[in-house]
Amino acid sequence: MKKTSSNDAPVVYSSEFGRMCPGCGKPAKSCVCKKASAPAGDGTVRLRRETKGRGGKTVIVITGLPLDTAALTALAAELKKRCGCGGTAKDGVIEIQGDHAEVLLAELLRRGYKAKRAGG
Repeated sequence: MKKTSSNDAPVVYSSEFGRMCPGCGKPAKSCVCKKASAPAGDGTVRLRRETKGRGGKTVIVITGLPLDTAALTALAAELKKRCGCGGTAKDGVIEIQGDHAEVLLAELLRRGYKAKRAGG
């Protein structure tokens, strides 16, 4: 893989291969670093209610899911549909807008995850 001479940034797109992985430098379809990106944890999914730094709005933060980025995004979409609200999946964490902790806890338990409320 060639690097640019000005700032040694990795190539992120090639006209020959398409999108390139910035981590391993291989084409995105054959990337080896994304397969090992599932976070290691204690096996418990935790649901936490947050309002700090959000203008007083309530958000349920779900952490500890043993999923890769694509599966985490898909699960976040299904949970948002289940609650009928917005949210996001980023940095290995799912954020669901609104106070839907009981619905989310029941849904995660139904899907076979060991889940619990955290933070009181």
